[in-house]
Amino acid sequence: MSSSVFDLSGKVALVTGGNGGIGLGMAEGLATAGAAVAIWGTNEAKNASAVARLRSHGVDVQAYVCDVADEAAVEVQFAATVEHFGHVDACFANAGIGGGGGPFETMSTEAWRRVLSVNLDGTFFTFRTAARHMIERGAGGSLVATSSIAAIDGSPRSEHYAASKAGILAMIRGLAVELARHHITVNAIQPGWIATDMTAASQTSERFAERVFTRIPARRWGTPEDFAAPAVYLMSDGARYHTGETMVIDGGYTKF
Repeated sequence: MSSSVFDLSGKVALVTGGNGGIGLGMAEGLATAGAAVAIWGTNEAKNASAVARLRSHGVDVQAYVCDVADEAAVEVQFAATVEHFGHVDACFANAGIGGGGGPFETMSTEAWRRVLSVNLDGTFFTFRTAARHMIERGAGGSLVATSSIAAIDGSPRSEHYAASKAGILAMIRGLAVELARHHITVNAIQPGWIATDMTAASQTSERFAERVFTRIPARRWGTPEDFAAPAVYLMSDGARYHTGETMVIDGGYTKF
């Protein structure tokens, strides 16, 4: 297989939550492969920093302030993205928030709904808009959602987070079947323990190191850079027959 299969020159990717962590790792991989990149994030300073970093790869990069839990904002910013770039070939619904907290029996309805609104509703709003654009354009495309191993493993005191990530897996399977006729692939990435701002407390926890880290066969935390190549693959022509599946990136954690 020619390496040109993974050349993304002339293509446009949208990465929500692309200003840091896993999203920035994916965006950097896409930019390195030649794709123009739109990143959505709620923090303007982080957006600006990510843009400067990604533009060093010589591609067009733009950032938009968008809370994916806001249905209207998603529609407005997707239109702005298309207005600038002309089209979107791949949409990575990566924006999300964590859900760690107290016992389930004391979890507030507000906390439950906030996590679901960003992680699950936000993916729905983003994918719905992207799918509409790709269908109308008629050139196919790729939808990729960031789930989590929390969707398949027990996740105590974080059931709202786990539920949101499990919902994503059900969504992508249905979309893969429905959108295949439009030559749109739909897949999910399931990260394990990755060193990001969301996991900062666990990274310095002796209890975590003792109980969890020893179960990671790779014997290291994952990094945002570990998501660069998978993102390129899932957007590339090399993945045109790969749909409805999840790619677990966890250093072997779920196999041990």
